[in-house]
Amino acid sequence: MADSEKISACVLVIGNEVLSGRTKDANLNWIASRCTEKGIQLAEARVIPDEEDVIVDAINECRQKYNYVFTTGGIGPTHDDITASCVAKAFGVKIERRKEAVELLETFIKKENLNEARLKMAEMPVGAELIYNPVSKAPGFRMNNVYVMAGVPSIMRAMFEGFSESLLSGEKVLSKSVACYLPEGAVAKGLSKIQQNHTRFDIGSYPFKISGKFGCTLVCRGTDEEELEIIISEISELIVELGGKPIDEDLVTPEDEKRPDDY
Repeated sequence: MADSEKISACVLVIGNEVLSGRTKDANLNWIASRCTEKGIQLAEARVIPDEEDVIVDAINECRQKYNYVFTTGGIGPTHDDITASCVAKAFGVKIERRKEAVELLETFIKKENLNEARLKMAEMPVGAELIYNPVSKAPGFRMNNVYVMAGVPSIMRAMFEGFSESLLSGEKVLSKSVACYLPEGAVAKGLSKIQQNHTRFDIGSYPFKISGKFGCTLVCRGTDEEELEIIISEISELIVELGGKPIDEDLVTPEDEKRPDDY
């Protein structure tokens, strides 16, 4: 299990449609933001195909490594929705059709329309705890520290919010940033030295381009507010030493276009 001083998590985005580019994932960023708010460190994210061995291996590896594993996708009514059976296999249990899950589906789908395909959404591993779905009623489920949710963003978010209060909260990660119109290459050496002096913090550099002008936003993340302010002060001093001017990140609107050789 993960380091007891930190609450860690992993997201498994499951689905061939995401890997093919047909569907654009809209869940990872949202989950990451909610984890940050709760003091949960999202340490890893994977996009994996609808393949049994891949899903089973990923679940077994990640559930041992992290406090929480959040999966999205693969619990619908079609043949390629295999996440539930894969979770069952990962935990070494059978899959069953849950009466309470069927009853939930019946509140949303007319009984005469509740065919075998739709009833598949009521199947989950033996021993699983249902995750309520207020949107379309088809539930997700939890097995130990693995939370299995739908891939549809509105449903996934509703499911997550339903159990979020039960999640352990770790020390909240604070974030602060400062931008400048200096290329990354100019600040790299000094920034590396600052990072070496503050190993408990993550310091990152993110390039941008505005109206043909290149710059970078320097972001610092950690849990100690006092040290965070010291680091931001050191970064600002570095920018000034290099002939730049620290500016508020809110005044920067990065464009997608950038030319790596300018850095």
